[in-house]
Amino acid sequence: MPKTISALDLNRSINSNNPPVVLEALPARYYDQQHLPGARLFPHDQVEQLAPTMLPNKNAAIVVYCASRACQNSHMAAHNLRTLGYTDVTVYEGGKADWEVNGLPFETSQDNVQAA
Repeated sequence: MPKTISALDLNRSINSNNPPVVLEALPARYYDQQHLPGARLFPHDQVEQLAPTMLPNKNAAIVVYCASRACQNSHMAAHNLRTLGYTDVTVYEGGKADWEVNGLPFETSQDNVQAA
């Protein structure tokens, strides 16, 4: 069983002094529409290609999410990360749907462009 986290605990962690690396395991078009604060685009079918450069520290705290509890992309990405030797991988099973139900904020790719 993968390690999981709730929306409120993840939000608290994202806003802490030592936030985890948050990865969205969906295609770019969904990431661009909205994503969790500070999340990085990390499609589940590109884990082996992206992990070495995006995640050089295999002991870093990583949280992977996707659209909802029904979406399995986050579980696939987390499994592949653990297979590659990452030691602290958590799945946010509720994904974007749960985040929205909890009234938590999203970012868009446009937000990141304006902030740059």
